[in-house]
Amino acid sequence: MKTRKRWLTRNDLVGYLFSAPLLIGIFVFAIYPMIAALYMSFQQISSNAMSGQWVGWSNYRYVLSDNLFWQALYNTFYMGILSVLLGIGLSFILASLINGLKWELAKNVFKGIYFLPNVVSAVATTLLFSFLFFPGREGLLNYVLGLVNIEPIGWFTDPSYARFSIVMMSLWGALGYNTIIFLAGLQSVPRDLYEAAEVDGANWLHRWYYITIPYLKPILFFMLIMGTIGGMKRFTDVWLIGGTAGNPGGSLMTAVLYIYRNAFLASQMGLATAASYLLFMIILVLTMFLLAMNRRSGSVD
Repeated sequence: MKTRKRWLTRNDLVGYLFSAPLLIGIFVFAIYPMIAALYMSFQQISSNAMSGQWVGWSNYRYVLSDNLFWQALYNTFYMGILSVLLGIGLSFILASLINGLKWELAKNVFKGIYFLPNVVSAVATTLLFSFLFFPGREGLLNYVLGLVNIEPIGWFTDPSYARFSIVMMSLWGALGYNTIIFLAGLQSVPRDLYEAAEVDGANWLHRWYYITIPYLKPILFFMLIMGTIGGMKRFTDVWLIGGTAGNPGGSLMTAVLYIYRNAFLASQMGLATAASYLLFMIILVLTMFLLAMNRRSGSVD
């Protein structure tokens, strides 16, 4: 007589028991808040109320018709695109230079130097760059510019320069991490390919274009995706520099700062959650677009 197979074995129960804390944590702190926020986005609800009035798509229509929201999106894309493109380009150059060093000790020293800003807090970084970009001749950068007879620049006080100043500050903090990732990718490229290409007469540009770039393509798209997500969620640095108004002149108003203003200053949690889901959809579309580009470009086997 055949024995009936049990659906759950003892090992299965033990496995579920050990994974239960993680699954419960994901549901309580991730899935449930997302569902609750989606429900709140269709309500008119204040931050100190437990329930609100159902208003349907009114919150989404209001956010999409709000000029401040579109200005915040423009600032977010402006700073995000610059940060990603400049960050990837500079980190790739630094990684290539470090990888070309012959002494292993020199490589380790430079890796430590460039990675050091990643362990510095955002507040400390902001204080440092506030001193460097201080308006007038008191600022270190303006003092250096004064030595060549260039007038002081309001790096954080002039709307024309504020966004680019934030980009430079973010580059200083994120450059080391990207450099380490690129360096790991460069060290994984087989040396035999470079040697064979050199024998065939390929110069450094050909070797870089036909060998290095194809092998680093997965890392490049990883950097693009993570940089895009991080750039669309920009909040800490612009809030520390420009406050909740995104000063100067609203040039530092980002999408997340717009959400923060509606949620905690205007006490409009419905509008804030609606803006959050619009931002989520934008990030989702951008991520899917980059993943589709990665699949179409193929990868090196």
